[in-house]
Amino acid sequence: MRLAIYFNVHLVSDSTGETLNAVMRAAAAQFDRTIPLEHNYYLVRSERQLDRVMAEIEAAPGVVWYTISDENLRRKLEQFCRQRGIQTLPVLDPSIHMLSRHLGIAASERIAGQHALNEDYFRRISAIDFALNHDDGQNVTGLVDADVVLLGVSRTSKTPTCVYLANRGVKAGNIPLVPGIPLPSLVEELEVPMVVGLKIGVERLLQIRNQRLRSLNEVSKTDYVDEEAVRAEVTEASRLFQRNKWPVIDVSRRSVEETAAAILNKLNERRGFV
Repeated sequence: MRLAIYFNVHLVSDSTGETLNAVMRAAAAQFDRTIPLEHNYYLVRSERQLDRVMAEIEAAPGVVWYTISDENLRRKLEQFCRQRGIQTLPVLDPSIHMLSRHLGIAASERIAGQHALNEDYFRRISAIDFALNHDDGQNVTGLVDADVVLLGVSRTSKTPTCVYLANRGVKAGNIPLVPGIPLPSLVEELEVPMVVGLKIGVERLLQIRNQRLRSLNEVSKTDYVDEEAVRAEVTEASRLFQRNKWPVIDVSRRSVEETAAAILNKLNERRGFV
């Protein structure tokens, strides 16, 4: 078996670094048995700050990915890396250049433009607040104001999916389906929010739940991980979804991001955007 390859990745940003982290991890995931050693430098907006970053890069050479708007800082970083044979990638440049050509206008050099305190920003903050206040069956009556309501048995990633959707400006709440506890009648009467059922395979659910118990050092066996009980739980959830004709997403092998993307597609279809 080939040993893992470790390599240094320096992520230099004059903002929060979210874009760099997302793009780098997506790219690194395409290479088997490679492990990036991340060196993160955020809010780099002065030469003094950049000097400290360059000292770190020189001490642990690797590759440098950056999002820096200030032209002088960009040139200084690029020249420093070029002299030492260190590869650099200005992550946003191809996208910005393409848009500039398409629109026929030059881009501004505004730092952290995507984080402007505009209507979209406040909508996302409001959605995050909504997700936290309507998590795990809390404040059920308030779900009438949701965009999406997620239903699923325990360990179907309802909460992280709601938070991810909130970061896209979607107000999402969730309710767990617990054996022996009836679903609040209000849910089956909802008209405006899109109710989505999250289903999962029995074997996959047992695997996730057993891992959860091990992480808590819990060794006692309960219906939570009893195969027959879990199978009945999953079957009952599927019947509920079918009875109400709610859209269903299988999360057995989906990441939270993939589940959220599927929900967004269904929401857009419902709104007539596609």
